[in-house]
Amino acid sequence: MKALLGECQSGIYIGSMHKARIKQDRIAVIGYGSQGRAMGLNLKDSGYVVAIALPPKSKSRRLAKKDGFKSVGTISQIVKEADIICFAFPDYLHGRVYDRDIRNNLKKNATLLFLHGFSVHFGFVKLPKSSDVILMAPHAPGLMVREKFLGDRSLSAFYAIAQNRSGNAANKALHLAAAIGFKKRNLVKTTFELETIGDLFGEQAVLCGGLASLIKNGFEVLIENGVPAVNAYLEVAYQLDQIIALIKKFGINGMFDRISVAAQLGSIGTGPYVVDRSVKKRMQQKLKEIVSGNFARELNSLSKSHVKSLKHKTRLLSNRQFEQAVRKFNITISKG
Repeated sequence: MKALLGECQSGIYIGSMHKARIKQDRIAVIGYGSQGRAMGLNLKDSGYVVAIALPPKSKSRRLAKKDGFKSVGTISQIVKEADIICFAFPDYLHGRVYDRDIRNNLKKNATLLFLHGFSVHFGFVKLPKSSDVILMAPHAPGLMVREKFLGDRSLSAFYAIAQNRSGNAANKALHLAAAIGFKKRNLVKTTFELETIGDLFGEQAVLCGGLASLIKNGFEVLIENGVPAVNAYLEVAYQLDQIIALIKKFGINGMFDRISVAAQLGSIGTGPYVVDRSVKKRMQQKLKEIVSGNFARELNSLSKSHVKSLKHKTRLLSNRQFEQAVRKFNITISKG
């Protein structure tokens, strides 16, 4: 990793979490999807003045107003009045929207808050010299960020500073973290580069792309050898959350300590055989493609038609019988 990426000097942020909030700052949340809604509501409930910025024809405008936001307007309108601007819309659109609607409407010394480092690290957003630039990347979808906030429980999040023009960016980031619902012990200090590369690689090679392919292949092997589809689904996917919970709490070794002897013995011979060193080599190649910016350029060039086509392409990463088995089992258990 050192050969490809810069190093982060510290792992866990251990500075003091100030209780006071900069409530006089006006915050513009651009976007009202899963994360945008969670950020906006949490900040509003913490006492900040929050406005929601959306395209004129966005269907999310009605929801934002229903949620109690008094100021809902276009991006160029809302940005003009904002002291802090939260980028809560798709990363591949950041550069285009920034150049068209944000750059010439920014207040001097306005703070830019990003939920993912992608557009900053790869240079799609040309940062104004007068701005503090902060990263606050939750380790969960927006729905969970909101649920944890309402339950007075904290999730973890990455945090980083790209520019500290005011000399107070770190303190400002901690105020925002507290308002969003992240306690200091759950903040992990990083850099825009490390968060970006790690996030892209993790979701592509392991958490989403890699896991989906592993499940799909395991499911197909079972049904091709006579195992009913629902049974196959229960064996290769349904119990994943239990295994992940063990790993998150006890580590991989701790997980193995808590499963059956048969599962331990089988894992020793089968795990490294199925996911062998050739898989690691291909992972290394994919990481290089991410670090080089090749994937970023592909993502940043997506048009609306390309984005729509992704839904069809991702369908190919699953199996029709698998999807039917999921629905069938969920219907069965919902009946009690």
